[in-house]
Amino acid sequence: MRRLELVSRDSHRIEIGGREVDYVLVRRRGRRGVGLKVDETGLTVNAPVSMSVARIEAVVRESEAWVLRKIVEWSARQVPEVEWTDGTLLPFLGTTLILRTALAGRARVQRVHDDLHVATPGGTPEEIRRAVVAWYKREARAHLNDRVAVLAGRAGLAGPRVFLSSALARWGSCNSKREVRLAWRLVKAPEPMIDYVICHELAHLRHMNHSAAFWAEVGRQCPGYAALREALHATDHLYRSF
Repeated sequence: MRRLELVSRDSHRIEIGGREVDYVLVRRRGRRGVGLKVDETGLTVNAPVSMSVARIEAVVRESEAWVLRKIVEWSARQVPEVEWTDGTLLPFLGTTLILRTALAGRARVQRVHDDLHVATPGGTPEEIRRAVVAWYKREARAHLNDRVAVLAGRAGLAGPRVFLSSALARWGSCNSKREVRLAWRLVKAPEPMIDYVICHELAHLRHMNHSAAFWAEVGRQCPGYAALREALHATDHLYRSF
């Protein structure tokens, strides 16, 4: 695919549907039409170099219902702020853990039923955050490795090498070296969603693309994957909170 040369990237504001909306206008040499994208950063408009702002904004207004709906949807999916204090609720494997904090000479974390006991020397939010994240990564390494081994065996595949990732934009990836990378934050999600992501990556061991054959393989490994994929997309902002 030919890459179009970036010419400019500027901030603008438009009134649509009775409200003012900020957007980023990206002009690329060789582009022919106007493309709209709404994500966690807001509205981005991709347009040809020669097209006037008036014409571009006319195109945006033609799609104002879609733009406003997407802005509302993304606003509802903003990553929540975490308060690292006693009683904070933390997602884990589709359940909720209650953060319990204490002071101790060294950092330590222990799960007791639905409580996550975290002791740190100073009791500061940053100390607590670091201790909790380290615990999540340890749990993710054990749980994700185990599920990959189980699901690969069911699919008749030799187990790939598994690595943890800190990626925020994608839950997993697979390469031709038979290496699967899974985001440690995935361990916050319900187990069926975790299994879907793993099956998605294992399917790439047979089809290194997103062809019809690939999706058939995902369906073979994970029946009902479409509903799980939609559920993960709808709630994934809750798992990116820290």
